[in-house]
Amino acid sequence: MRTNALMMRALICATTAVVATTGLGSSATAATSTMSSRYLLNHLRSASEHPAGYDRGKFTMWADVDHDGCDTRDEVLMAEARGEVTVHAGCDLRGGTWRSRYDGISTSDPSSFDIDHMVPLNEAWQSGAWRWSAGTRKAYANDLGYSASLIAVSAHQNRSKGDREPQAWMPQRRAYACTYVKRWVAVKWRWQLKVNATERSFLASELRACGWPSVATPSRPAITSGSRSRGGSGGGTGGGSTHAVGYAVHPGG
Repeated sequence: MRTNALMMRALICATTAVVATTGLGSSATAATSTMSSRYLLNHLRSASEHPAGYDRGKFTMWADVDHDGCDTRDEVLMAEARGEVTVHAGCDLRGGTWRSRYDGISTSDPSSFDIDHMVPLNEAWQSGAWRWSAGTRKAYANDLGYSASLIAVSAHQNRSKGDREPQAWMPQRRAYACTYVKRWVAVKWRWQLKVNATERSFLASELRACGWPSVATPSRPAITSGSRSRGGSGGGTGGGSTHAVGYAVHPGG
């Protein structure tokens, strides 16, 4: 057995362990300051989307980065559990409950929840990930370095969302709306993803109505580009080159 979720959260936040994936640099401590969502949105680049070539298989999920027998899905569930959780062989989680912030549904069965990428994989692809190396896409898909990136939610809400942008889908629980849009912007800024004109307009309107809330300052991982096949589908897995130098992904942001 391992310790309960609260103790594990404290341990994770206290470390600066690095996610060992291709193209990422040395460790950095988790940011503790906050930034204005207005600043983050204003500093997102605008561009049309690149829909060609997306394949979910180009993003490696779920990785057991620290080789402790629990993969990224398990780590998110342990971090978000309410009450004491014990971890048995095969990372079998027992005890605790989980509450989906998208619709307020609670469960004691973690298998009934999905782990949602705040910015879906297809959306990330269209917004810039099509240029990334396989290692950077793996780091994105398993991003434990910023708590807004991955969230445990009810399977119904996750599948209802799909890969839609906020102007096309918002959480059923309206009390979470302001948090949702500010975290969307934060994750896009963290990974240097672009926004299209309709998306930017909607985000600005929602965040303005929310009073331009602050969000925990995201660190910025190094983004490594990969070799691209004919037509720019971004399917290569080669070494590529680093086109944006930042911080390594680390657990517990």
